[in-house]
Amino acid sequence: MSKVNAGPAGALRIAPSILSADFGSLSSGIVTVDGETDWLHVDVMDGHFVPNLTIGPPVVKSLRKYSEKFFDCHLMMTEPGKYLEAFAKAGADGCTVHVEVGGTRELLSQCRDLGLRVGLAANPDTPFSAVEPFLEEIDLLLLMTVFPGFGGQSFIADVMPKVRAAREAVDARGLAVDIEVDGGIDTTTAPIAVGEGANVLVAGNAIFGQENPLHAAAILRAAAATAA
Repeated sequence: MSKVNAGPAGALRIAPSILSADFGSLSSGIVTVDGETDWLHVDVMDGHFVPNLTIGPPVVKSLRKYSEKFFDCHLMMTEPGKYLEAFAKAGADGCTVHVEVGGTRELLSQCRDLGLRVGLAANPDTPFSAVEPFLEEIDLLLLMTVFPGFGGQSFIADVMPKVRAAREAVDARGLAVDIEVDGGIDTTTAPIAVGEGANVLVAGNAIFGQENPLHAAAILRAAAATAA
């Protein structure tokens, strides 16, 4: 298992999503953006919880030797508990499970026992009240700003009040919890999300979909920093 440190909670981080990278040359893609990014976001889809299939532990293991970044694995899966150990052994540093699949407390505990950084995700139409009871048990809260399944979707601004509510709750309780947003993040929406309290920005097309992904990551960071 990798022992990469996530860094201090609350710091602004850029996490490129490999969902938008060229799957034929993933290793070179992640190396290309290394200098302007903080984490690597790994989208795992099972074709059941979301209508798409992506990658699994073998790909995480293959990529691990090309990057020392924190591997932020987002498990869009109906039964993530069956695979958490495999992801941990493959080199995942953190795993995020969805509150919508149920059995949340057990899944979070399983992540913790495996030495993973613990994340909990919520879809755009899932209220903050569904994740609030677990804030003391997690390291990261991922609030989706699109419905998960495919890259390239438009940012759902209606999620921003939930981001603000999460930030206020985390700060009020003095918790070391990162607030992450994923979906439609670009130079326009990044400062909006950061202004509402997000500090980890997952970006796919805004980085890997550009002619110069490294430069695109730098521009995205600069845009986000204006609201930090």
